[in-house]
Parts: sequence; C-alpha cells; structure tokens
Amino acid sequence: MNKFLETDIAEITQAFPNAPFDDTSVLVTGGAGFLGSWMCDALHSMGARVTCLDNLSSGRIENISHLQDHSNFHFIHHDITNPLSLKVPFDYVIHMASRAGPFEFAQYPIEILMTNTLGTKHALEIAKKNDAGFLFTSTSEIYGNAQIIPTPETYFGNVNTIGPRGCYDEAKRCAEALCLAYVREYDVSVRIVRIFNTYGPRIRSDGIYGRVIPRFLDQAMKNEPITVFGDGSQTRSFTYVTDQIIGQLKLLLSDVRNGEVVNIGNNHELTVLDLAHLVLEQTESRSEIIFQDLPKDDPIRRNPDIMKAQKLLDWKPKVDIGNGLDKMMSAILFDS
Repeated sequence: MNKFLETDIAEITQAFPNAPFDDTSVLVTGGAGFLGSWMCDALHSMGARVTCLDNLSSGRIENISHLQDHSNFHFIHHDITNPLSLKVPFDYVIHMASRAGPFEFAQYPIEILMTNTLGTKHALEIAKKNDAGFLFTSTSEIYGNAQIIPTPETYFGNVNTIGPRGCYDEAKRCAEALCLAYVREYDVSVRIVRIFNTYGPRIRSDGIYGRVIPRFLDQAMKNEPITVFGDGSQTRSFTYVTDQIIGQLKLLLSDVRNGEVVNIGNNHELTVLDLAHLVLEQTESRSEIIFQDLPKDDPIRRNPDIMKAQKLLDWKPKVDIGNGLDKMMSAILFDS
C-alpha cells in the first residue's frame, strides 16, 4: 500500500485504542469502492475478519488488491441487488454499495435505485439472520436543496422526486425507511450515517465517476482548464476520508438509540469557486478556470449541523481542506 495511505489508516486505528473490532467478522458491501475500501483497510488493520462484497461497477479491484493475500480478508464478486446466502457469521454488516457520482445518475438510474432499495433489503436480511449490527451509509443528498443551513438531521428535505438526481436521493430516503422498518419489525440493530462530500486518495477523477475535488486536482496537475459549474457560488463542505471513516465507526460502535441518524461531515463551508482557486494555489498550476452550465437541481448550499455527532460520538473533523488536499496530492504523486 502507498505509504501515505498507510499513515492515514494508522490514524484511523489510533482513534480506537481499545481494539473493539479485534476478532470480529464484518461484511462490507461496496467494499472495493472509494469509501468501502478505506473501511475494509481500517477494519482489517484493527484485527477484524473482513468480507468485501462488490460487483465492481464503480469500485476497483486495485483498491483492495493489497488485502487479498491475507487470510482475514475475503472478496466476493457479487451484486447486492441479487440475494445471497453467506455461511460466515457476521458481527457487523456495513452497507456502502452504490454508485454515487452525479454524472452516473443519468446513465444508471435503475441500478442506483435497485442497489439502495432491494440491495439494502438484502443487506438487512443478512444482518437480521446474524443478529449483527447494521450501518447504512446514507447521504446529505436526502436533504436536496436544503432550506435550513447548517442542516440538522431533523430536516425532512427539499427534493425533486422526478428530477435527474431523484434516483439517488429518493433511493437513499427509501433505504432509510427500510432500515427503520427492520428496527421496528425485527429489532435489527441499525445506525444510519448521512455522509457529506468526502474526498481522499482512491476517489475517482475519471469520466462520469469524477467528483469535484479529484477532477479539479487532476485538471490542475495537468495544467488543463478547471471546469466550474455555474458561477461557482454554490457551496459544499468537504470531509477528508479519515475523519469520515472514524465518524462512521464511532457511530457503529455507539450505544445510541436504535435507528439513530447522524450527520458526518465537515462544517466548514466553501464555495466551489474558492475551492478551484485553492487547488490552483496548492498545485502551483497554470490552469485557467472555465465555467459550464450548472446541472439541474444542483444544491445551492450544503453544510451539516454536526452537533449530534459531537454530543453522541465525541466526534468532529480534524483535517482541514488545505491539509486534505496536500494529503491527496502526496498520494497521487507517490503512485505516478
């Protein structure tokens, strides 16, 4: 593994000094994706027996190839929208499978809907069968174009159900409802994390998979034009991957009420145009900034209220955007 990633994985491990995952068995769906592979690495480094399930539609086998020779890691090439029977008894099920890039919504809307609805049901069934703790990775997208900023977990959302983002937004909202149905009907132990824009090594910059930070970095490091949608005044709140994984694992282990929903994100709000200028500064790039049409239903502002995470989990983000970009650039340059 890249030495910069090893340092970050060690930082995650150090956040759990009592080794709570030692000798546990964990299923991670979507475990070859960006966040899923970080979750697999973190759990494996803490002594868990990790089963990674992924159909490799947007995940990449190279994200987990360094784990495949370990006896405590097992990869299953499978689509979670299809039921499966696993003989391994699991202590935890972490459901992270889903395409998540806005440019994927137009090409794969049915797959995205099915992964987050039928796939969530299949993952919940595995947790129910094993009496396992269940963590569902939901999203800030369920808030839509939020009218309350910072946005608390109590906000019901402002979502266009038939818009181009609806396949993802509504699928995640349905999945949350499914999770709570399994809590009420079967008493499955469920936690729901609503993830705000997360970045770090392994996040894809290519084609329809490209998210804003890896795309900007890729363009800047090649001295190509940086493409900003709209006028760049829309805001996002960016969370470095180590902060995100620590927050999720703290929630999974917490003794909060069953079915609890918690925002995990950085509460520092930044305009997309300011992000572009920051990337230019840190890469010392000669790229120019160009502007393209804003996609339909693109949220104007996104900023989490993280008071619940601070109170219930003793969690808050530690990595600011400048340090996070430096970490990403170091990892990219090491691999190039």
